[in-house]
Amino acid sequence: MRSQKFHGRYESDGRACDAPGCQEAGEFRAPGDQSSGFDGPGNWRWFCLQHVREFNAGYDWFAGMSAEEIYAAQSPLSGWRNDTRAFRPDAGVGGIPRWADFVDPLDAIGARAASIRHRAGVRAAGAAPNGFSAKERDALMVMGLSADADRTRLRRRYSELVRRYHPDRNGGDRSKEGQLQRVVEAYQLLRKAAAFA
Repeated sequence: MRSQKFHGRYESDGRACDAPGCQEAGEFRAPGDQSSGFDGPGNWRWFCLQHVREFNAGYDWFAGMSAEEIYAAQSPLSGWRNDTRAFRPDAGVGGIPRWADFVDPLDAIGARAASIRHRAGVRAAGAAPNGFSAKERDALMVMGLSADADRTRLRRRYSELVRRYHPDRNGGDRSKEGQLQRVVEAYQLLRKAAAFA
């Protein structure tokens, strides 16, 4: 459809004007009896230029509204007070961690993945009753964490230990590089552990 001389004019493709008794081409659209919404874009009525002008002159957007509703609709903030699904605190998703609950986005992503795995009942093959394999339990010991730690605690502990053992934080002393390497390896193993639910 190509707009021509008047803004909003569409080539009719054989559509007749919807005004009773008019045989002109219906080249201008006007809102139909079904408005756009969740179920789709709604429908249109098609009029010739004369009848669309008449329709527009008599159209009342506020028809059926109370004085308070009209006042609210005319406010510059109209529409902004409504919580759309994407901007609600839970983003319209029940049971999944909220972004606002985490300082680090990686923790939020990990918590969401863990929540999904937990709901699906997925557990690592060969996991011990507490959910951690023997290697993962050893890694927990290296990190100084108990089996009831969560991903957030793991990440905080990793940051603490890296700051403690890194040579840049110890005046260039490289004597703790071995401990730093064990911490990094333990963290790399634990951050992928399915036992964190």
